[in-house]
Amino acid sequence: MTRRRLLPSAAMLGLFGATGSGPASAVSDDSLSQLAARSGRYFGAAVRIEDILAEADLRGTVLRECVSLTPEFALKWDAVERSPEAFRFGPIDDLLSFAVQQGLRMRGHTLLWHGSVPDWAQAQLRSQRSWTLVQRYMEAVLSRYRGTIGQWDVVNEPIETGYRMDGLRGSVFLEAFGPDYVVRALHEARRLAPGAELMINEFALEADSKVESDRRYHFLKLLERLKRAGAPLDGVGLQAHLDLSKGPVRAVVYAPFLQDIAGLGLFIAITELDVKEYDYAQPVDRRDRDVADATARYLDIALAQPAVRGVSTWGMSDRHSWLRVTLEDLARHQGSWKDGSTPGFNRGLPFNSSMRRKPMYHAIANALQHAAARRG
Repeated sequence: MTRRRLLPSAAMLGLFGATGSGPASAVSDDSLSQLAARSGRYFGAAVRIEDILAEADLRGTVLRECVSLTPEFALKWDAVERSPEAFRFGPIDDLLSFAVQQGLRMRGHTLLWHGSVPDWAQAQLRSQRSWTLVQRYMEAVLSRYRGTIGQWDVVNEPIETGYRMDGLRGSVFLEAFGPDYVVRALHEARRLAPGAELMINEFALEADSKVESDRRYHFLKLLERLKRAGAPLDGVGLQAHLDLSKGPVRAVVYAPFLQDIAGLGLFIAITELDVKEYDYAQPVDRRDRDVADATARYLDIALAQPAVRGVSTWGMSDRHSWLRVTLEDLARHQGSWKDGSTPGFNRGLPFNSSMRRKPMYHAIANALQHAAARRG
């Protein structure tokens, strides 16, 4: 595919001059990215270009706090190729232009994910079982962004326990190509983006439970198989969607898991940090404290592992969070809101819906400071 130089749209041209608008720009203390850099790490967040364009306070906060951006939706297969060979690169081009102009890095998230395969591609993969379809899609994306996106989640969420002895998730890729599809995808990505760092990204690996213990076991076994097969795997992404209903993360459980990954010669990135609340009936200050405590505990364990390169949150503000208060949550607390109010947003990101710092922000900052102190 012919590559073209990425040019900002007219809307983007008007945006590039704004480097610190919004509430965060007036704050003089160190940003999360500055604190992270002191321990040789980075801080970033998942974003959507339409939000950055529309919201000056978000834009200013992102520019102040982040050195790395992750596209929340725009690089997934069903966003890029909604119909065969009708590629839609505008949103990701604009986000990448914004990142480049502002001196920020961007992660490539994600190439193969069972949750973002277009319906037409699922049908063709099941009927034809042809790798050519995957190859064509990966070539269109990776050749376009070769040299500008230097890190890719090649396979996202390949693990699902309780179904197969190898722990692989039942997906259209597994159905079409068998368990070697992960190795094959990594080799394809290395061929098309030889200078990029290639990763596997996975969730639900931190809790002290039988289910997540099994997930850790199968994830490590997958990594070992990939290394034995000579797959070009450079690192892993640990999503870290923390869930307060699962209880606290324990160092005795999680630290050895991180060490096992590092022992395979792989780097680690915390890629999608946020917190799912449980007790929405508590006062807001208590809810925020619970979220901050869970964040602090997790990061103190994770950042003690030298192989962890950086931390990205899955969004910056509660108003953009994918986490929502569900009907199940409301039913669980029926009668708790005497005034008839509801709990509103899940409060699991560092800034509230008004783009003001919450205790979670300070928990992240403190964890990064502690990590820098350990480094000396």
